[in-house]
Amino acid sequence: MSSFMKLLRDREGVTQEYVAKVIGVSRPTYVAIENGTQVLNVSQAQKLAKFYGMNVEDVIEERVSPKPKVVLEKDEGIKQKSTTPEIRISVPQERVEKFKEVLLYILEEIGARPNVGKAVLCKLLYFIDFDYYEKYEEQLMGATYIKNHFGPTPPAFPEIVEEMQKEGVLMKIKTKFYEHTQQKYLPLRKADLSDLSAREKELIDKNIERFKDFNAKQMEEYSHNDVPWVISEEGHPIDYESVFYRTPE
Repeated sequence: MSSFMKLLRDREGVTQEYVAKVIGVSRPTYVAIENGTQVLNVSQAQKLAKFYGMNVEDVIEERVSPKPKVVLEKDEGIKQKSTTPEIRISVPQERVEKFKEVLLYILEEIGARPNVGKAVLCKLLYFIDFDYYEKYEEQLMGATYIKNHFGPTPPAFPEIVEEMQKEGVLMKIKTKFYEHTQQKYLPLRKADLSDLSAREKELIDKNIERFKDFNAKQMEEYSHNDVPWVISEEGHPIDYESVFYRTPE
């Protein structure tokens, strides 16, 4: 159970203390479960499954669905054979560049706020993309978002952030927000908004203002009420066309 539990935690970027609270045990008890010296009971398995968006049977049998494989399109020529099924997501380079500039702009505007970490950023990017598509029936960044228990997540986010670090335009830091460890990002240059239209920037600004005070839990709960997330299949891409089934807020 040790490698399985650690894999789940690493995949979602949560601490032992946090998961312990989720399943209702002390940290030492959780550590014992993770190390395999104590057995996970049914109630704890159910809470763990709900937290990670899994079936209880998968937790008990230690089965983890494969994460989507993200390929930034400039690397499209490099293909590897895999013996496991996967969702392959190819991201055109022009969309990657637009994603980078929008992310830098968001960080300029609200990145210093203590509530704005990775979880808030990912969901804010989702609402920017899906709100724009709903309003104009056109892509803004056009990123792919996956449904998971924590809400919509752009699986390309880690790869794009890593590129930005290598380019020297962004820095990752760890901070504490109340009792939680939080991944934050610092912009190291100003965003280039020359490729954004006036209406794109207007919608981005509107969403920044709308969500600037939300913490990760509030963003999670809010996104769980959004029709595109609700009607999507766990672990699969969220269809942009589903925005047209949204109900009034």
